[in-house]
Formats: sequence, C-alpha cells, structure tokens
Amino acid sequence: MGALDELTRPAGEDDHVGGVPARLVAAPGSTAEAAAVVAASRGLAVVVRGGGTKVHWGPPPRSLDLIIDTRRLAGVVEHAAGDLITVLRAGTPLDDLALGDQQLALDAAAGATVGGVVATAAGGPRRLQYGTARDLLIGITVVRPDGVVAKAGGKVVKNVAGYDLGKLYTGSYGTLGLITECVFRLHPRPAASVYVRSTAPAQAVPAILAAQVAPTAIELDTATGELTVLLEGTPAGVRERSALIEKLLAGEVSEAAPGWWGRDPWAADEIGMKLSVPLSKVPALVGLGSALRGSAGAGVLYAAARDITEVERLRAQCVRGGGHAVVLTAPAEVRDILDMWGPVPGLAVMRRIKDQFDPEHRFAPGRFVGGI
Repeated sequence: MGALDELTRPAGEDDHVGGVPARLVAAPGSTAEAAAVVAASRGLAVVVRGGGTKVHWGPPPRSLDLIIDTRRLAGVVEHAAGDLITVLRAGTPLDDLALGDQQLALDAAAGATVGGVVATAAGGPRRLQYGTARDLLIGITVVRPDGVVAKAGGKVVKNVAGYDLGKLYTGSYGTLGLITECVFRLHPRPAASVYVRSTAPAQAVPAILAAQVAPTAIELDTATGELTVLLEGTPAGVRERSALIEKLLAGEVSEAAPGWWGRDPWAADEIGMKLSVPLSKVPALVGLGSALRGSAGAGVLYAAARDITEVERLRAQCVRGGGHAVVLTAPAEVRDILDMWGPVPGLAVMRRIKDQFDPEHRFAPGRFVGGI
C-alpha cells in the first residue's frame, strides 16, 4: 500500500461519481507513479477522473473506493512539427495546447482533458472534416488494471502497429484501465475560416456535400432553426466557397460561430442523448420535434429529452434507421430506471475483453454497456 499512502488523500465532498462517494483520491504525476498506484490498489473499485467535464456521463459505478485524478499527468511530451504529431499526457487540458501553426482538431468542453476525450470518444462540430479522437489517435500508453504499463502505435502517421489497443481504449469509459499518454496526428491551422449561417432545413445537407466545397462542419440547431456551415482554408478559397454556399442556402457569412455552436442542447436537470444515424435519416430525426443540435453533416446529433417516453421515441427512430442512441446524462431519478446504453451489438465480445483486461471488474464497475 506504499504508493497509495504516498500519493493519495482522503476524498472530499466533491469526490464522487454519479452520487457515489469515493474514499480516496490519488493524483499520480507520471506513468510510473500511476502504475504503482494501480498495482497497489488491487481489490479496490477505481474510477479515473480528468477535468471532470464528463464524469457524470453514464451510469454511476456499483462501488467506488478510489478516484485516480489525472490532472498532474499533464503537459506536452513531444511536438514533432515535421511529422505532424504530438505526444500528450492524459491530464492535459485541450484548452492549454499551444502548437503554433498546427492544431489537434478535436472539439471539447472547456476544461476537458486529453484522456477524458479519448476515453469517451468525444467529438464535436469538426468531426465531419477531421474525425473524432478515434481517428486522430495513432499511439497510446496505458496502465492495465494489473498495474502493467502497455504501449501501442507509433509516433509517425504511417506506423499503425498495435493500433487496435488505441481503438480498444477509445470510448471505453475507463473500464479497461488508465490512459496516461496519447500520440495524435495533427493538422495545419487554417489561414482563414468563416461560418455561413442560414435557416435552411436539414434536407439541404446533401446539396451542401454535393457542392464539393469541403466543409469542415455542417451543424444544425432546432431551437433556433439554424443550419450553419464552417469553411476553412486559404483566404481566397474560403471567399469563393462561402459565396457558393451563401447563395445555395440563402444564408449570410459570419466571422463568428453562432452562440449554440459546439454546446450541449440540454440543461443540467435534463436528459442528454447522443444520436447516431445514417446521413439520409437525419431529416426524419429532426421531424420528431425534439430539441436537437449537432453534426447534421455526419449524422451525429445531441438531444435534450424531456422524459423517458421521448428517450424511447428517439431511440426507436435511430434503431429503425440503422443507427443507435445513448443516454449520456440524466437526473438520478431517471438514470436509475433507464437503460442508458440501449441495445449495443457485440456485447458478448465486450464482456470477454473486460474479463481479459480487468478480471476483477474493479475499473469503473457498472459504468459501461451491459453493466460492464
């Protein structure tokens, strides 16, 4: 218990996950310290916490002894500008990244950390052009639940050896162990960008894509009735393409994003959902009349549901369309009687992976699909 004694403190009032209080909080400052903490915590139920922006997502843990806080695991390990890659510690806030004329093209909530974005497979408006964390991650360092450090991937984009481990941990919600470092592919920072804002319907999205203007994002917000397109590139190219889209949508060009851009559509006491459907099914989702916001161009929308009936209606529409719907967050009284994950293909395989990586089922117990 030496590492726990040295690196932990008693949990405070704010150290809880989904209303379940922890007993201890550990804050390792390196992969080696993290491995020592994990190895010393055998028999304890563990949840990993970064910036805390998504710690309320998903069901609460069945039990919780130890929170591993990654905020001391922060900083840029390496930025190889010539190779367009960076190596980041998991507790690094995305807000703090300063990569010169290059960017890690991930959208995240203020205060979100690298590890949290990867663990929840988060993505935002720019997913249409750049993809999500799963697409930009090319290497990873993790501490398995047995305390063993494992690495996969490489530091050049063409090196994909072991990349499956990165995919496995991306979107695993901390159920397979602790992410300590990530290697990402970078992109040049665009010289110019504009937003074309309009009240065009969701049915206009195929026309935007067919116009071959390479939009970085196509976002909609049903509350305001806006459909907004982000265009990036050279100043001349952006001017030309924005004029085309402005005419196509009968919209207007703006240097600033709308206020709702990249923000969740739900309030703290509402049910928040993530809906994924094929692009052709987006208009049918919008037609249900729910409060929706998100990537109309990628078929990923976020919903503020009023009650369980609306959750079931949205989920049924997604499943019929060949997609899926997940409840990310909900008030406790709703969360406790709701299947937040819904039907998910491959559950048996996920259970076997969990058994292999975490046979004691002590990392984020009950937080993932099927109670994993």
